[in-house]
Amino acid sequence: MSGAGALYCPAVRDIVIPKRNGHGQSRPDVVVVGSGPNGLSAALVLAGAGYGVRIYEAEPEPGGGLRTAELTRPGFRHDICSAIHPMAAASPFFRSLPLEEHGLEWIHPDAPLAHPLPDGGAVLLERSIDATAQGLGPDGDAWLSLLGPLVEAWPDIEKEVLAPPLRLPRHPLAMARFGLLALRSAEAVGRRFRGERAAALWAGVAAHSMTALDRPLTAGIGLVLSIVAHRVGWPFPRGGSDRLAHAMISMLGERGGEIVTGRRIESLDDLPPAAATLLDVTPRQLLRIAGERLPPGYRQGLARFRYGPAAFKVDWALDGPIPWRAAECARAGTVHVGGTAEEIQAGEGLVDRGGHPDRPFVLLAQPTLFDPDRAPVGKHVAWAYCHVPNGSTVDMTEAIERQVERFAPGFRDRILARHVMDPAALEAHNANLVGGHINGGLQDLRQTFARPLLRRDPYATPLPGLYLCSSSTPPGGGVHGMCGYHAARSALRGALRGRKAPTTFTAS
Repeated sequence: MSGAGALYCPAVRDIVIPKRNGHGQSRPDVVVVGSGPNGLSAALVLAGAGYGVRIYEAEPEPGGGLRTAELTRPGFRHDICSAIHPMAAASPFFRSLPLEEHGLEWIHPDAPLAHPLPDGGAVLLERSIDATAQGLGPDGDAWLSLLGPLVEAWPDIEKEVLAPPLRLPRHPLAMARFGLLALRSAEAVGRRFRGERAAALWAGVAAHSMTALDRPLTAGIGLVLSIVAHRVGWPFPRGGSDRLAHAMISMLGERGGEIVTGRRIESLDDLPPAAATLLDVTPRQLLRIAGERLPPGYRQGLARFRYGPAAFKVDWALDGPIPWRAAECARAGTVHVGGTAEEIQAGEGLVDRGGHPDRPFVLLAQPTLFDPDRAPVGKHVAWAYCHVPNGSTVDMTEAIERQVERFAPGFRDRILARHVMDPAALEAHNANLVGGHINGGLQDLRQTFARPLLRRDPYATPLPGLYLCSSSTPPGGGVHGMCGYHAARSALRGALRGRKAPTTFTAS
């Protein structure tokens, strides 16, 4: 809608967004459109630098992909979009914020990830790289050889990995080692593993790339998520993903920022004048909002931006924990349900070609094993999705549940209720999820180095004072806030340069 909106004050916690002049700031210095993790990050950087910041959010509640609700039955709290947050825990920007003082508490499962296998066993990605290697049998040394040096070097290269790609690295040798591997396909890197256990584990982690595993750069996704598992784990916020958003909103209120909810921005004309405007939107929305004001060449480039495969998501209210055949799966907050590496590669390749696998690769979270207050006593919630072609209308509920039942006989008997979101429902919930795609745009070779277009500053548009701060900019998808951070830094160097002292934090 396009009404006046309302200042947001969530009832979950005592968060107050201060008002000025009776109804917010009369004229903010900075306007941000969209209150997902990147929009909130940009707002926090700029409010911390002393600017008056106002966020406009289309939905009744802020948070973007960081929202939690009772989707199935009363008392069962489900994460609507993102659920597990390895990149949030690894984010240099988030680590610089005192989010714990604003109510955020990370829960670390005993193991970041479990991957059940067709033989009834399971392989685990442990926080300890040595413990992980011990579970891989003859491939233990190969795992240590691949990841050991990168895990050790991560503190030196994390800011480079999570920054715009077209610049000189501060640690060139370490970045070269990472980059030469990351540019390869996951399938090619996976050939160093001889046994089923390591190959399956690697294929599942790399499949977060949401594209065929024989494509370049899919190894990079697998490397980053594996490194982060060993460095910081794959945690999630106690109480649900919305607690991360609430902590950021609380900090924003403390810094004098404000959020107007229920206000969908259709045009730049809907916004008040501001020294800088940052849009947490994808190129499709940027074209709609900025329209003919953008130069023709830039518009044409944005129109060529590609969105990748989509997610088909199911949430369950359960009468008990998932009865995994491999008991060690209960140690992990995340479970990759996909079988062997060959099955995962075949299924993701079929999706990439526009098909729907009978045995999809399913990414599943089981938070109530570690956060029991998110369901009534003795009950549980589970969250899962598989990949489908962008805009797919095929109902994958049966295929997902059949795949889980394959590794957890009796699972279906524990389902009390389910809530399904196909690609259209995901996009209706969050306009940035174009066609159900959840990463802000396909992260292939071209759209990693030219995201959204090949420009020296990918965040600054040709319009003075207008910036893009979404996951359609580097470093891309994931709940890490670094796209918003870098866009805010770009605004501080550009439209806001010389106006006030910049923020003291630097992740550049």
